[in-house]
Amino acid sequence: MAGQLVYIKTFGCQMNEHDSETILNLLIPFNYRPTGDPKKADLILVNTCSVREKSEHKFYSFLGRLKKFKENGNGRVILGVGGCVAQQEGERILERAPYVDLVFGTHNIYLLPDLINKFKESHTPQIATNFNNDNYAGLSPGPFRLSPVKAYVTIMEGCDNFCSFCVVPFVRGREKSRPSSEIIEEVKQQVSSGVKEVILLGQNVNSYGNKVPGELTFPQLLRELNKIDGLERIRFTTSHPKDLSEDLINCFGELSKLCPHIHLPLQSGSNRILKLMNRGYTREEYLSKVKKLREVCPEIGITTDLIVGFPGETEEDFQATLEMVSEVEYDEFFSFKYSDRPKTRASQYPNKLPEEEKARRLYLLQEKQKPITLKKNHHLVGKILEILVEGKSKKDPHHLMGRSGTNKVVNFKGPLSLEGKIIPIKIVEAYQHSLSGCLV
Repeated sequence: MAGQLVYIKTFGCQMNEHDSETILNLLIPFNYRPTGDPKKADLILVNTCSVREKSEHKFYSFLGRLKKFKENGNGRVILGVGGCVAQQEGERILERAPYVDLVFGTHNIYLLPDLINKFKESHTPQIATNFNNDNYAGLSPGPFRLSPVKAYVTIMEGCDNFCSFCVVPFVRGREKSRPSSEIIEEVKQQVSSGVKEVILLGQNVNSYGNKVPGELTFPQLLRELNKIDGLERIRFTTSHPKDLSEDLINCFGELSKLCPHIHLPLQSGSNRILKLMNRGYTREEYLSKVKKLREVCPEIGITTDLIVGFPGETEEDFQATLEMVSEVEYDEFFSFKYSDRPKTRASQYPNKLPEEEKARRLYLLQEKQKPITLKKNHHLVGKILEILVEGKSKKDPHHLMGRSGTNKVVNFKGPLSLEGKIIPIKIVEAYQHSLSGCLV
């Protein structure tokens, strides 16, 4: 495999981004080097997301465009599909796109070098989509990292909640926590290589360790990580509201390195829809936890996920969601039109809403949030925020970009030598999705 180039296209969540990072670190010992140009690549990989129908359509559209690179490669190019769609569809991907050479599921990333070798020897497609939790234990940090200053660390995999709309348990498997000793050691290794911030990943981090006798709870794990010298910031995602304990809430007031930001998916503001979704909490319970979070940490930034057009969602149910947006006043949210997902209970529910109605509700929801986000950002003008400098701004290479503890994107002018440092920035302008500041 000497001196070959690999191109990876990643769809989906932060866990998928981390999986792509892991894939590159697996291939580097086999003399693969990353490239941003699929035309130059000897190995093209697509890491897929199936959590929504739209992301699956995007993948298949992109896969179709890759066919020409495969055909123009004169047998040199290997094309592989991994991630959640690969886990979900398996061999059916080859029926739809017979030019694909490798299909590997969410628990089979570590088999990728073997799959490549087997394909080169046999010239027949290789498929690996078995669930194997024991094999999915994580790797020591490799030489390749998406960011020089922050690192993703998987603390658990899979989900046992089976929300009626969600495909995750079927493509990521059942819940399994990594040993806390492995996680702590990995974070120490990341810090020793220059990382200042770690983002702990799991489909439901709040239930970390609950099914392992004698293992740390998630708040206990956070307290241990807070002790690591050189680590400046800790973030985590995602939190399920039903499992958000008082102990975890209190961590936001106790732990100096835990960033004052939480992503707490609501999905719907209607108790009737929440029950149909099998979410395990009511709007009142959710609001109570938000209140406690703000009592413990008044400056905490809260973001969420919302779905409109769930089967049977009435106008009254939708209005309840709009009311929650007004009451909570999120810093920002991610919003989606409901779409059927394979094997989920909701895909069998009656009273599906027409696409135009779902689109109308999505538009109204997003318009409801815009002035709230802008107002919150304007309140920061004139204030000095502690910013972890991540590197050059994507929009303007003459500016630097960093994030506040509450996860606000801040752009400012300064020397690149500030990368990786936490510095005070005075906010001078506020926009819908970012802030502009200057060095203090």
